[in-house]
Amino acid sequence: MTDEDPASSRPATALTRVVVRGLIAFQPAHAPRWPVALQAALSMFLPVMFFTLIGQPGVGMMAAGGAFTAIYLVGAAPSVRIRLLPVVGMTLIACAALGTVLAPFPLLAAVGLVLVTVGVSALYYAVRVGPPGPVFFVLVYGLATRVTGEVDGHRLVHPLVFLGALALGVVVSYAVAAIAMLIGRIRHGAHPGGGLRLERRPRLDAEQGALVIRIALVAVIGTVLSVLVVDPARGYWVVCAGVAVVGVNAGRRVALVRGSQRFVGTVVGAALFTVLALLPIPSLLLPALLGVLQFSVEIFVVRNYALALVFITPLVLFIITAVAGLHGTLTIALVGERVVDTLVGAVLGAVTGVVHPRDRRTALA
Repeated sequence: MTDEDPASSRPATALTRVVVRGLIAFQPAHAPRWPVALQAALSMFLPVMFFTLIGQPGVGMMAAGGAFTAIYLVGAAPSVRIRLLPVVGMTLIACAALGTVLAPFPLLAAVGLVLVTVGVSALYYAVRVGPPGPVFFVLVYGLATRVTGEVDGHRLVHPLVFLGALALGVVVSYAVAAIAMLIGRIRHGAHPGGGLRLERRPRLDAEQGALVIRIALVAVIGTVLSVLVVDPARGYWVVCAGVAVVGVNAGRRVALVRGSQRFVGTVVGAALFTVLALLPIPSLLLPALLGVLQFSVEIFVVRNYALALVFITPLVLFIITAVAGLHGTLTIALVGERVVDTLVGAVLGAVTGVVHPRDRRTALA
């Protein structure tokens, strides 16, 4: 018997240290987060509350998907952001529209999931849109296929109802952003340009190309696994988890850390959802709860990704369960499915990090 070489344990020790640090460390925010967090919260709260007040809370949850418009281009100059947010919103609607068209055909919807994921991601990276990444376009496509699918030859939700509600959510998000920009100009005058610089001529360099390859691997493998092994209707969640891990940053270390953050944050967030779902929350308080969850996500997402996922997981699960008409008897099963799907997607997203060449300057240490 020979003693273990201490040097052989160093990579594993360094690996563990990096993962643990990624889970518990808080990064500094380079700018105040509460303005964009407040915009995101209002974009979520207003349409959901409106439809709840008129007796259509399920439609309000469909509109909540459009609220994700508010979290894009936050690093751009206000004038640039207000000009390009409609493009983001229209892209979300286009992804959802394709989902409604393919929803009655599970295999075609699975092919569409791959095409939407790869196509939107390639354009996203080529333009350098920045955080939060292309994940919400994939999520909206998946929601559309799930919500407007057919049962016994009848649509669960009419496509025009879903798309109309989503479009209203996009309009509300844009209005909130526009009002925030006007208030900023009145209070502070001309606002300096943001740090985000978009590419006028879309292009993929080596780093961005590697991200697209990773996205393609996640989309193809995740979809095939879902179709053949799990459930085609759940493929979008597996792919979303993988796309979120890939994010907008290249590198093996980032892939590893984000994968662990994604899984741990989702597990804790799923537990939080289970507790909240079992509480008798009045219908008029649910819009406020969603707004608080969205606000928390935007406050913490740049500081600790795992903690942000603790809040975004119940937010998305509330939307899914309400829009798809699922009830408390399915809550535990749904949570279990989402944890499994997230684990599969997070592992896929992390493993695809090998696409990036090893860089000795950023090696684990």
